[in-house]
This record gives sequence, structure tokens and C-alpha cells, in this order.
Amino acid sequence: MRYRLLLSMLGLLAITSTPSAQPTAKLDGTWRAVAAERDGKSATDVIGHRLTFAGGKFTITRDGKTLYAGTYKTDPAKRPAQIDFDNTDAGAKGNWKGIYDLDGAALKTCDNAPDTAKARPTTFAAPAGSGHIFIVFTREKS
Repeated sequence: MRYRLLLSMLGLLAITSTPSAQPTAKLDGTWRAVAAERDGKSATDVIGHRLTFAGGKFTITRDGKTLYAGTYKTDPAKRPAQIDFDNTDAGAKGNWKGIYDLDGAALKTCDNAPDTAKARPTTFAAPAGSGHIFIVFTREKS
């Protein structure tokens, strides 16, 4: 009896500790940048950018022009949740390491896109000298 109970508990633990693809699916859609900060300064040039997630790919556009594109991966089990962008299809190529927070129709990201030599951010802030960019997005209605 104890053996079966132990096996049941281990199975439940394996199910609950395995990262799910579900949080990534919640990112799918188009997001508009409404606020941004880069290296301690307002990044008004980013406001209005559209970030689209679909099928493991991302695209960042402005005025219909593709600025960046490639694939992305998330690890929602990490705290804060992690996101990695592999920008291979447009703009300056590179791998950005970041974090994200999804709260309903609001998405916050912070990554090292301005300086990929910098470490992954650990907080949602981009102070001077950090080499990070912090962006707040809202979901666009389809």
C-alpha cells in the first residue's frame, strides 16, 4: 500500500513540476509597446512597435516594416519567467536573453538586446549601464 502511495505521489510530482507549453501559448497574438526604457533612459522610439508571437516564432514590426524576426523559447517555471529570442531573419542578428511577465492583457519584457554581452536581467528594470531594455506591451484585439 505504501509503495503504491509513494508511486502515486511521485507521478503527481512529475506532472506538476514539468514546465507546460500552456503559458507560451498565452503569448500568441500581437502586442503593442506602450512604454519602454533602455539603459536608464526613456526609449520612445520603441513605443508603437508590434510584437507578434505565433508558432514558436516572433516578429517585431513598425509601420508594417519588419524590424526583427526569428524564433523564441520560454521557461515559465523560472522566477521570473525567462524568454530567449533568436533574431535570425531581420535586423541585427543575435540572441537576446530576457525575462517576461504576462498578466492578462499586459506583457512586460526585459532583455539584453541592446548589449548581448550583458547577463540576462533579473528584474523588470533597465538602469543606466545595464545594457537592458524594459518594455510594457498591451495585447491588441483581433
